[in-house]
Amino acid sequence: MTSPTPLTIEAGLLAEQDLLAHVCTGESEFGLLFWQPTDRALVMPRRLNRLPGFEHACEVSAAAGWPVLLRETGGEPVPQSASTINIALVYAPPRSEGDLNRIETGYRRLCDPICQLLDELGGTSSLGEIEGAFCDGRFNVNLDGRKMVGTAQRWRQSKGGLRPVGLVHGAMLIDDERESMVAAVNRFNEACDLEQRVRAESHIALHEKFAAPEALERLDALYRQLLVEMLGA
Repeated sequence: MTSPTPLTIEAGLLAEQDLLAHVCTGESEFGLLFWQPTDRALVMPRRLNRLPGFEHACEVSAAAGWPVLLRETGGEPVPQSASTINIALVYAPPRSEGDLNRIETGYRRLCDPICQLLDELGGTSSLGEIEGAFCDGRFNVNLDGRKMVGTAQRWRQSKGGLRPVGLVHGAMLIDDERESMVAAVNRFNEACDLEQRVRAESHIALHEKFAAPEALERLDALYRQLLVEMLGA
């Protein structure tokens, strides 16, 4: 049975960067990692540390039990805890694909297997923005009209600059910690003078609807099938 690797959030973010580096240098053909935090934090893009209220907001957040960590991908503040499973998919697209739709294709490769899993379980999956969701985006994976997975990506050039390599990341809510997560985001945003406020009812955790004990095993198989078809791996 596939189990996520238990890691501190800091170690998980580093493990994702290591995967990206290994594919960039050609040591690995691709990378696939499922990891689950052993602690909790509010993770946000590095660009936010330039905001005037950032340091104060970090202190407020940490005092409430949600220390702030910075990540290399974009987006907005995202709460991470043991209620989250992270999916990191790393690959260099086939040269035949060209560069035109690389970002959209990356999101599809991450999201389509999750949507397939939800549909197989009997849910209604969709992609798209959900009003009131934290780190909202066009490639949220939604279950029955509520956000379940947030997504982001980062691209680098491989060694020698011959081809792009992408890290496409999903943060999947598996257990219901929605109230405290939303409170953490709103607390930070308020302290940092950011306008956005989010709502618990805009989100849903996988286990609120399905026990799905073999969900990760199924996802692992779907991603590996996708990688084999794409890379001939």
